[in-house]
Amino acid sequence: MSRKLIIGNWKMNGSLAANEALARALTTAGLEEKPVDCAVCPPSVYLAQMAGLLQGSSLLLGAQTVHARESGAFTGDVSAAMLAELGCKLVLVGHSERRAGHGESSEQVAAQALAAARAGLTPVVCVGESADDHDAGLMQDVVIAQLAPLAGLEVEAGVLLLEKLVLAYEPIWAIGSGEAATPQYVSVVLECIHEWLAEAAPALAEEALPRVLYGGSVRPDNASEMLSLHACGGLLVGGASLVAEEFIAICSAAAAQV
Repeated sequence: MSRKLIIGNWKMNGSLAANEALARALTTAGLEEKPVDCAVCPPSVYLAQMAGLLQGSSLLLGAQTVHARESGAFTGDVSAAMLAELGCKLVLVGHSERRAGHGESSEQVAAQALAAARAGLTPVVCVGESADDHDAGLMQDVVIAQLAPLAGLEVEAGVLLLEKLVLAYEPIWAIGSGEAATPQYVSVVLECIHEWLAEAAPALAEEALPRVLYGGSVRPDNASEMLSLHACGGLLVGGASLVAEEFIAICSAAAAQV
């Protein structure tokens, strides 16, 4: 089995003191000795601080969003080049809270992902259905529609965006609810995404297809079950990533799956 990817999305949380304490705990937990890739995505105002605190460790630094343009009159936004210069290795795009709160369309998300990849970052493209879509049985239709704008985009001649990104399935109805989707349900969705990937990029070998993560009320007590799913390439962790012991336990669970 390949290495899993565990990403902690801090959302709008943190402080200089809390970040330092959390970084100290994570960088002394021995994660670099485990066969797992771990990343943290703090708010943009703390990226420079975290870049310094994580220096020399195996933990990857990520951002929570990025603009599709390289520069310009976009107050409050940050470019992919700026994130790369700070030491970021990956960036979340299309998180459900960005889609809902900032009106980001799937086409805009694809443009952001492309800009990130062209700057050398790994875009983590989030997809998922709302509670209403879930209740109406529209999961597959919604997820495929969110994925569709990614197909055919090239980072450079002959290099598909799909070769350079990570996908994260996050059922909106499970985020922050304390109730994760069942492993059986997640397995169906992840397999659906893998089938779409195989059709969208038929020339890519299976091992070249992107990892697909699960996110939505991930905790230490359900991480192993989700990670054991054949199609699960890792986890996108919210609240538990702010608690050192919980995030370390989730990363350790992922290492045990290799």
